[in-house]
Amino acid sequence: MRKQSADSALKVIPLGGLHEIGKNTCVFEINDEIMLLDAGLAFPTDGMHGVNIVLPDVTYLRENRHKIKGMVVTHGHEDHIGGIPFHLKQFDIPVIYGPRLAMALLEGKLEEAGVRDRTELRSVRPRETVRIGKSFLVEYIRNTHSIADSCSVAIHTPAGIVIHTGDFKIDHTPVDGEYFDFQKFAEYGERGVLCLISDSTNSEVSGYTPSERAVFPNLDRTFAEADGRLIVTTFASSVHRVSMILDLAQKHNRMVFVVGRSMLNVIAHARSLGYMKCEDDRFQPLRNLNQYSDRDVLILTTGSQGEPMAALTRIANGCHRQIKVREGDTVVFSANPIPGNTIAVVNTIDKLMVQGAKVVYGRDKGIHVSGHGSQEDQKLMLGLTRPKFFLPVHGEHRMLVRHSQTAQAMGIPAENIVIIKNGDIVELTPDRIAIAGQVPSGIELVDSSRQGVDRNILRDRQQLAEDGMLTVAVVLNQVGKRMTAPALHVRGIAQAIEEERLQRKLASAIDRFVQERSFNESWNPEEVRPALETELRKVVRRELPKRYPMVVLLLQKVEGAAPESAPAARPMPVLSSVS
Repeated sequence: MRKQSADSALKVIPLGGLHEIGKNTCVFEINDEIMLLDAGLAFPTDGMHGVNIVLPDVTYLRENRHKIKGMVVTHGHEDHIGGIPFHLKQFDIPVIYGPRLAMALLEGKLEEAGVRDRTELRSVRPRETVRIGKSFLVEYIRNTHSIADSCSVAIHTPAGIVIHTGDFKIDHTPVDGEYFDFQKFAEYGERGVLCLISDSTNSEVSGYTPSERAVFPNLDRTFAEADGRLIVTTFASSVHRVSMILDLAQKHNRMVFVVGRSMLNVIAHARSLGYMKCEDDRFQPLRNLNQYSDRDVLILTTGSQGEPMAALTRIANGCHRQIKVREGDTVVFSANPIPGNTIAVVNTIDKLMVQGAKVVYGRDKGIHVSGHGSQEDQKLMLGLTRPKFFLPVHGEHRMLVRHSQTAQAMGIPAENIVIIKNGDIVELTPDRIAIAGQVPSGIELVDSSRQGVDRNILRDRQQLAEDGMLTVAVVLNQVGKRMTAPALHVRGIAQAIEEERLQRKLASAIDRFVQERSFNESWNPEEVRPALETELRKVVRRELPKRYPMVVLLLQKVEGAAPESAPAARPMPVLSSVS
């Protein structure tokens, strides 16, 4: 076995996209140079109160920002480009290469975030080659996916050629006529691929993923059967699906009313680049909605995943300013719920039906197909590229395991495959693949103000949601003596509270606390409060078993002598500030 120095080994370090769906972010490092591949986001789970966006932990990139030479983007989905504006606020990326549609969408994001000057954007066409630093030469290869301008990349490095598939399926009849580049993948297979890094999303699904065109006749039939208004929701980024919906609007002579910022944005960019062909006068502003009969209306909207602020969700909740559900409306969900969104989607469907809408949804209706390849697509990718080593990515753990089994069935030895998690350092040499350590990994949370949400804040929100809050107001004089009974203010605690008993217990704890410490006239409430709050929290936990409410202490210092007796029987008004 040929010996290689650590510097000449290629390091592949995923920071997101492993054991999960979303926030796909990968680091390639060799010879003290870093190239990034995609930088996506994910959406919060139910327990992430107030969080809008989930990003990967990029501590490793912040610490190694001087090594970053550039980024390659495979396509324009949010789980691949949505994190870039946030990362550019923390470190520069000298240049970002990507397909035309992805770069158009990204430019708008960077302008909005005020970081457009932190990088250079360069559009790339399939079979075009770009250089990043001295160590990376990258060729873009056309694949097929649920968004236009999707590519895989062949990464030439000193250690060998690595192919990263990006998101893909093999569509033999693509809507836009841009065909999967079998020839280029096969050429690399002949030359020799050191490692294939491949999309595992549908590795548990047998057969081939149907062509996007398979949806057209089923949508056509649904449109023909609708007597009233049509309200259609799908992923805004599903350019091919949206293009077919616009074609059907023209066929069935319906005017199109687009609702939702992301939908408007994607349609505008896709039309300007020629990926959608629909005459201008087919689109109408919402203010003209009531000028057309129901039979002539198609409302194209966001909200296929039941997102709380999406247009369709607001329509279902009856709080959209311009659109109300009517008896006879047909609502079409041309998308399946992403894992974790099923309850939100079902709730939206129920609300629409209660208001009299006919809702068309479900896998059996044939109005949605996946953009990710199933087992036979994955086998074909493995067969075309014939890699020496294999690294399954983009999926939950069971998906990675199943994809590795498919690779073994295709002749790749088990010892040439590694199943990894976010933060693992995969070392590649011409002779070896191995996990060689780990970098910091995890998540960074962003709220609606686009500010980071600290884990402690998230924990506090979770505690408030589950167990409520108890505020304790305490007044001490200049020598630490309690002036009156502690005042309690309860919010969100379901358990009945014996308030007088709890006040007595808290008063005793306060008195003990003061006796055990020496107070003089210069004591500072802000210095005392954390320790006293901890003592009061212990009392609350004992008095309210199996409940863990947040305990907040409002502590005020006043001048004056303490009364001889400070009974805890009658609550005083809660103080509104801490002095």
